[in-house]
Amino acid sequence: MIGAGHVGLVTAACFAKMGNIVICADNDIKKIKTLKQNKMPFYEPQLEQIVKTTVKNGRLTFTSSIEKLVKNSEIIFIAVGTPATDRGEADLSAIENVITQIANALHLKKQKKTYKLIVEKSTVPVFTGQWVKKTLRALSPTGIEFDIAANPEFLREGTAINDFMEPDRIVVGVESDKAKKIMQELYSPLKAPIIFTDIKSAELIKHASNSFLATKISYINAISQICEKCGADIDMVAEGMGYDKRIGMFFLKAGIGYGGSCFPKDIKAFVYLAKRLGISFNLLKEVEKINKQQREVVIEKALNFLNGSLRNKTICVLGASFKPFTDDVRESPAVEIMKMLISKRANVVCYDPMALKNLSVILPGVLISKNPYEASRNAELLMLLTEWPEFQSLDFKKIKQLMKNPFIIDGRNFLNPQYLKKLGFQYTGIGRKV
Repeated sequence: MIGAGHVGLVTAACFAKMGNIVICADNDIKKIKTLKQNKMPFYEPQLEQIVKTTVKNGRLTFTSSIEKLVKNSEIIFIAVGTPATDRGEADLSAIENVITQIANALHLKKQKKTYKLIVEKSTVPVFTGQWVKKTLRALSPTGIEFDIAANPEFLREGTAINDFMEPDRIVVGVESDKAKKIMQELYSPLKAPIIFTDIKSAELIKHASNSFLATKISYINAISQICEKCGADIDMVAEGMGYDKRIGMFFLKAGIGYGGSCFPKDIKAFVYLAKRLGISFNLLKEVEKINKQQREVVIEKALNFLNGSLRNKTICVLGASFKPFTDDVRESPAVEIMKMLISKRANVVCYDPMALKNLSVILPGVLISKNPYEASRNAELLMLLTEWPEFQSLDFKKIKQLMKNPFIIDGRNFLNPQYLKKLGFQYTGIGRKV
């Protein structure tokens, strides 16, 4: 496994748990040293225990040497970052670097000239497998037999271990019966359908899936804006829609929009790809636009509560990560909203169960609080921006006593508005009729 990030490390640990011998490499030497000390570079439920167990029983090892990994591996997964460039296209420089290192390793005399299966695990645009095959063929020594495969990941931060061990489906793009047989054997312990496709289709499935889910989120958020204008309730509307099996309940939760390391960059990359193919993907452009508008909806609600100005107002924010059960603040809607608050000269105090360390690095203008009660002290407004379960069981009676004004904006429609109103709070959610 080349790459020890959220995808690579989880995948490596799970493969090791399944009984495979796994070598996980990363060019971040500090990260590898940390992992060798059984310390995790990020938070993911269950991950630390699985890593410790599989390292102890010898099934999982870490290295910074691609040469060592290539020498001792039959299947080589590439799970490095593919961030969006300023133009929106996927930056494949990390994958290019890895392919070059694999080819260089294959040139070494001590490398056995045995079959290698190179598997794309990173989220990449269609045609990447074709490019990888051509590049590796040009750089590798003659006599080396290899195949390229695409095996997109569908891991959600916060539930990644369960997503891997109990997947809805496993998608594998292959070009040979040999590669198909190897991947089928590798995943056979998991009781899930394996969908074998060509490589281009597998690459496209990942971008198409993420874009569709993001579209559902933006769609229900657009409906929430209609609900606000006409006095309907978005929770009731979503429930009524969700019982239709053709639609389903999932991703019909109105709020402040999607974020994280996947949806924003994948949509940009998909739009860019479509443009290269001569297709104007206006639907996804509108999805992005609606997603950004949801941040502005929350700011407008704050302005309404605080008489049109946020200058020098103290605002308590509960939640910084882009979703619960992770410390990841990349493209977090909560962080974007805090930036907007700061730009309007508000004093922002934030509490998050896991993400405060990462938040302080990317947004030093936010005051960090050690607990939600301290964060709410003298606040003129409270915003809930990440739906951590513990926030539902807070002592809101105590919080009301600590706050200067009893105003709450529930950016995730997560709290009980009737209970809060009974305590004396003025509450508003997203598209809720309260």
